[in-house]
Amino acid sequence: MKRRNVLIAGAGGRDFQNFLRFFKDNKNYNVICFTADQIPGIEKRVFPKSLAGGLYKKNIPIYPESDLPKLIKKFNVNDVCFSYSDVSHEHVMHLASITIANGASFMLLGTNDTYIESKVPVVSVCAVRTGSGKSKVSRKIALFFRGLGYKVVAVRHPMPYGDLRKQAVQKFYKYEDLIKNKCTVEEREEYEPHLRQGIAVFAGVDYTNIVKEAEKEFDIIIWDGGNNDFPFVKPNLSLVVVDSRRSDHITKYHPGESNFRMADVILINKMYGSSDEPIKFIKEKAKVLNPKAKVIVIKSEIISKEHSLIKNKDVLVVEDGPTLTHGGMDEGTATVAARIYGAKNIVDAEKYTVGSLKYVYKKYTHLKRILPAEGYSKKQLKELEKTINKAKADLVIQGTPSDLSRLLKLNKPVVYAGYDINDSSLKPLYKILRKVVK
Repeated sequence: MKRRNVLIAGAGGRDFQNFLRFFKDNKNYNVICFTADQIPGIEKRVFPKSLAGGLYKKNIPIYPESDLPKLIKKFNVNDVCFSYSDVSHEHVMHLASITIANGASFMLLGTNDTYIESKVPVVSVCAVRTGSGKSKVSRKIALFFRGLGYKVVAVRHPMPYGDLRKQAVQKFYKYEDLIKNKCTVEEREEYEPHLRQGIAVFAGVDYTNIVKEAEKEFDIIIWDGGNNDFPFVKPNLSLVVVDSRRSDHITKYHPGESNFRMADVILINKMYGSSDEPIKFIKEKAKVLNPKAKVIVIKSEIISKEHSLIKNKDVLVVEDGPTLTHGGMDEGTATVAARIYGAKNIVDAEKYTVGSLKYVYKKYTHLKRILPAEGYSKKQLKELEKTINKAKADLVIQGTPSDLSRLLKLNKPVVYAGYDINDSSLKPLYKILRKVVK
């Protein structure tokens, strides 16, 4: 039987997992190439033959997703496998339509074809949308299990934006490991908070081997999900976080709806400024779409130790990048902090942008005034530094968990503003977690 030619449409994460778990040694398929979207610059790489297995004698090229129609025809592609997350159902079907119009078939891979099974208990934390608060939940769970005497590791959804060979299996135990591995701002946003709490983070490309390495050192794996993707590792307990401010997104985004439908526990994150009405709506949706799930409301609160510095100041607001961009939010914790702590004015960040940051505002037109902490490369990190230093502001309010003052040489003070989950609201979850290790 002739192998079917496959193009994997991805964004530097789920695409590699789908290749390694389903296509790598599959003699029915021949992966011709990948396409990349969402993350700037990642299409200028290859998937290395050293990771691709015996069926592949050459590196597999990666192209921009915008080239999809001509790639299908050029390489006689039979199947396009959609392999990235946090996009609308409409977006997915537009790509399906482009695929079909150019003669190929469209495919999606599910859990049975992509899960990795672990020898140790796994608790997965995923979400309906990017920026719902799953990382905060992951960290609370890690501390809970450590408090019970277990050795815990956070296995983080991939963000391999550099040399994939060097990033196959990455282990982070301390801050210096971030420097050694040349982590981007986006990686630091996720890894730093775990490391501050003394929780190790494993990540990379080859998650079969990442899980094996984790099993050698730890008693429990926390799958710390990215975007709204479903887990790579089969969970013993599946938690899915819903942002109460985006309650209507449950059935509109892929694969967030899948997460909602298969969760063991649905955590409704009552974010700052949210009313009870969307919480009621989410509960009603859960009754229809996932009646077996336990539904728990957790409460998030804004925190800023230096909030007194904000009052009556002109401030530049810098927020978590992915939450604002493909997460679709028009504000984050720093914006809320500016408002509740009495900032005089939020300066218009777009006026001061340089280089690729200008393009961010053209692509994500919902962004107004606030600056996403984009730093996927050294060049973009330098552009972020120049933009912040150009801005006519008294200080920076930082909503990203990554410590910008350690990464950038800034000419103005930085005040951190984040949020934390009220521990009392997590008590029902802790009762459920105890059953995982009994």
